[in-house]
Amino acid sequence: MKFILGKKLEMAQLFDKEGKVIPVTLVEAGPCLVTQIKDKDKDGYTAVQIGYGDVKDKHLAKPQRGHLKKLKNLKYLREVRIASPEVKVGDEIKADVFGEGDRVKIAGVSKGKGFAGVVKRHHFGGGPKSHGQKDRLRAPGSIGATFPERVPKGRRMAGRMGNERNTIRGLQVFKIDADKNILAIKGAVPGHRGTILEIRMDERYL
Repeated sequence: MKFILGKKLEMAQLFDKEGKVIPVTLVEAGPCLVTQIKDKDKDGYTAVQIGYGDVKDKHLAKPQRGHLKKLKNLKYLREVRIASPEVKVGDEIKADVFGEGDRVKIAGVSKGKGFAGVVKRHHFGGGPKSHGQKDRLRAPGSIGATFPERVPKGRRMAGRMGNERNTIRGLQVFKIDADKNILAIKGAVPGHRGTILEIRMDERYL
């Protein structure tokens, strides 16, 4: 089961065998505990739930404390659907579940950029920079038509940018430090430092 939770640490530079500089993101991946195995008869589907991150007892709700009473307090719980789980409750998953060169997809919440206009948010070109434009350079322009006499749903306009779940596919595990549970992922991943990430194998490369 190649699925793990991790925390984004920082970006860095490593060198490959040819001496080229490779930009990587360092991720503290695990250790995670298997907290529940879901089966089709009882839950309606098959899945594995894992937990990550120590937390004090007072920061958990009573149902969560009961759910984790035979294990330990974990801050983050996520699950992944698997047809035939090969793990059991209490098993530990570490960074070495992946291998160097594995292709993974990573999901996380992107950085929040606040309220942004259409030029920044949707890469609009703005209006012509000619006489008579004044302060209309970064305006969105026309947002509707005579029919249907309303703004269509999905129209690209100004609004809150970022702070939403994103998944980046096809990323490569460049290097693994199994002792410190750190993955060096080639390229950038969503979120700021400290963002919780879901890392799993990209099925397109299996």
